[in-house]
Amino acid sequence: MNFQIAALLGQDGITNGAIYALLALSIVLVFTVTRVLLIPQGEFVAYGALTMAAVQAGQTTGVVWLLVGLCLGSAAIDVALRLRGSDRAPPLRWLFAAKFIYPALLVALVYKLPLATMPMAAQIALTLALLVPIGPLLYRLVFQPIADAPALVLLIVSIALHVSMVGVGLLVFGPGGASTTPLIDATLEFGNIRIKAQTLCVIGVALALIGALYLMFGRTLYGKALRAAAMNRNGAQLMGISPVFAGKATFFLATLIGVMSGVLIAPMTTIYYDSGFIISLKGFVGSIIGGLVSYPLAAIGAVIVGLIEAFSAFWASGYKEVIVFTLIIPVLLWRSLTSKHVEDEE
Repeated sequence: MNFQIAALLGQDGITNGAIYALLALSIVLVFTVTRVLLIPQGEFVAYGALTMAAVQAGQTTGVVWLLVGLCLGSAAIDVALRLRGSDRAPPLRWLFAAKFIYPALLVALVYKLPLATMPMAAQIALTLALLVPIGPLLYRLVFQPIADAPALVLLIVSIALHVSMVGVGLLVFGPGGASTTPLIDATLEFGNIRIKAQTLCVIGVALALIGALYLMFGRTLYGKALRAAAMNRNGAQLMGISPVFAGKATFFLATLIGVMSGVLIAPMTTIYYDSGFIISLKGFVGSIIGGLVSYPLAAIGAVIVGLIEAFSAFWASGYKEVIVFTLIIPVLLWRSLTSKHVEDEE
C-alpha cells in the first residue's frame, strides 16, 4: 500500500463514516427520547435513494400511496378520538390540512410535474416531501399507543416494523437496484490525489446537518425541550413537555436524516430495497461506541467504523463486514466491565 492508495481508502472511509455518523446520531436521538431502538432507520435511507432514482427517471413512484395510506390511517384514529371526546385529538383544521390536503397535493404533483426534467434541487425537495412525513406517521400509528411499554416490547415492535418496511419496499420499488446522478459531477486534483466533488458534498452536508442539530438543541426552545425529554422523560412531562410531541419530533428528524443520507449515497453505489439494513447496522455500531447516549462519541465511532471498513476492504475484502461488526464485542465487554450494574425493573 502506497500513500495514494491510503489516501483513496481514507477518502472512502471518511465519506462512509459521515453517513454512518448521521445515522448513529439519529439512532441515539430516537433512543434517548422514546426508548425505541430504531431498527428501520436504514429503510429510510433505501427509500430515499430509490425514490430519488424514480423521480429522476420520470416514474410516478408508488411511495406517494404509502404516504396516503398512512395519513388516512392516522386520520381515522384522530377522528375516533375526537368522537370519544378525547382532549388528545388535534384540532380539525390541522387534521384536515395535514392528513387530507397535504397527501392530495403530493399525489397531484407526482402525476402532473415533469419529474425527469425538474432541477435537482426540486427533485430532492419532492423526495423529502414524500418521505419525511412517514416517520412521524409511523410513530403515531405504531409506537405512540405503546409508548409506556417495556423497552423489550418496543424493540420487538421495531424489528417487526423493519421487516414490514422491507416488504413494502419490495412492493413499491421492485427487486432491482438503482442509483442516481451525482449532485456535483466533478473531480478535484491535489497533486496525485483525486477527490470527487460528490465526496466533498457528502461530507459538507453531513457536517451541516450535525451543526444544525447542535444549534437546534443548544439554542432553540424546541431543541431544549427534546433534550429535557431525553434526560428525564417523566420530569419533562411534569414540566409541560408533551411526550407525544417529543416522539413525533425525533422521528421527524431521524427520517429527515435517513432520507437525506439516501439521497447523498445514491450516486456513489447501487441501492436495493433491502440495502438499508446493513447501512443502519454500521451506524448502530457507531452509536454503540457512544453508549447510545453520547452524540459526539457516536459520531466519532461512526467515522472510525467507516475508516475500518474501507481499509478492511483493501486487506481482506471478504471479511470486511465481519471485522466491522466484531467491533461491537470489545466495546460491549469494556462497557460491561467499567459500568455499574443496576437492576432494571423492565
